[in-house]
Parts: sequence; C-alpha cells; structure tokens
Amino acid sequence: MDFQTAIKTCLTEKYARFQGRAPRSEYWWFFLAVVIGGIVTSLIWWALNLVFTLAVIIPLLAVGARRLQDTGKPGWYIALPAGLSLLTSLFAPAMPDPDAMMMGSDSAAYMENMDAMMGGMAVFAVLGLIQLIVSLIFLWWLTRPSDPNTNAYGPPPAASL
Repeated sequence: MDFQTAIKTCLTEKYARFQGRAPRSEYWWFFLAVVIGGIVTSLIWWALNLVFTLAVIIPLLAVGARRLQDTGKPGWYIALPAGLSLLTSLFAPAMPDPDAMMMGSDSAAYMENMDAMMGGMAVFAVLGLIQLIVSLIFLWWLTRPSDPNTNAYGPPPAASL
C-alpha cells in the first residue's frame, strides 16, 4: 500500500472501522501523514492544529487497532497509550510563578507551594517513565510482521484486497 492509498483508506473507507486488520504500510503511511499534517497545521495556527487533531484522532486509533489485530493482539490495547498520554498531560506540573518567588515575605506559603509543585513533578516523572515504557512496547508491536494466517480478526490484509 502506498502513501496516497493509505490516506484514502483511513480517511474515507475505514474512518472509524475498528474491525479487521491493517498491514504495516497502511498504518505507518497514515501515521506519517498525520505527523506531517500536525506539523504544518501547528505552524499555521494553533486552532487549525486542534481541528486537524480532532479530525484524525478517530481514524488514527482505528488504524492502530486494526494494526494490532493484524499481529494477533486485541485492538482495544491502542487506547492504553492514548489514555496514558491524556493522564500524563493532566498531571503535568505548572511552571512556577516568578513574582511569587521574588516576594519572599511569606516564606511559609512559598515553601508549601514548592512542596506541592515537587509532588506534582514526581507524579509527572513516574507517569512519564511509564509512558516511555508503554510507547516502546507499542512501537515493537506495531512494527511486527502480519500474522500470515487467518486469526481471530480475519484473513491477512493481502488476502482481503
């Protein structure tokens, strides 16, 4: 499957189709298109990037699920890194307020604020490490060859074309 066919397949024919199987080429060509589109739209305007992201999140999850199923893994596993990424972003620590750091008059309040910020950074660091490990596992899974036989999710993608 080439670049254009993968984009057409994922955006029109199988936009929200989580059943079946997807070959490596379909997944990785579409993933590349999403990365390029994300970079271009973020350079143009943040709101355009948000619209683009919302438009491609479902087909990206769908092709990821089909790709996992092609290797014999349950497709719903694709929700794990997405959910973990969302969870990590919710716990991301806020940047310290430089004005509060300069005041110095209320050192007890300052220390409490710093303690709270350090706790948030610790949770963020642990979630970040977990996300890194999960991402490496998924990178391994998504790059594995297709199961050459019919599995629980259907025939091999080449046989279904």
